[in-house]
Amino acid sequence: MSRADRLREALPDRLAALVSTVRFGQFVSVGAIGAVFDVTTLVVLTELAGLPAAVANVVSIETAILVMFTVNERWTFASHGEAGARSIGRRLVRSHLVRAGGSTLQYVLFVAVFYNVTVDLSLAGVDLWLVVVKGGAIGVAMLVNYVFESLFTWQVHRE
Repeated sequence: MSRADRLREALPDRLAALVSTVRFGQFVSVGAIGAVFDVTTLVVLTELAGLPAAVANVVSIETAILVMFTVNERWTFASHGEAGARSIGRRLVRSHLVRAGGSTLQYVLFVAVFYNVTVDLSLAGVDLWLVVVKGGAIGVAMLVNYVFESLFTWQVHRE
């Protein structure tokens, strides 16, 4: 019996449903795609459009949420939830509500670190400190989002 199987047997159903290395790997892969959209949008809006980082961060987070929801809907959680526009719409709303916690955590961490810790880290005129802080905040929020998206948006414990 594998370590994951032993862990699943020891945990209540909701927690055991989270112990899927395949689904977690897919979620992280989707998160990496979302992070690329998130960071790219942030850099473009701050460096090229001149928006303040705090404002650009809100737009970049929403962009990533929509991209990740779409990929998760079609791949990571494709076998969960009912088909149809109405069901997908409900999951999109639930996803936004769930991700509000992770997004708020990401935003607060980003703003707290970016505006209070100064590190001169630039390359070719691009502020890489912006990217480093954003990446760290995304990583922390990703763990929170995995748990809540799995349990509430796609309800994987109902397999």
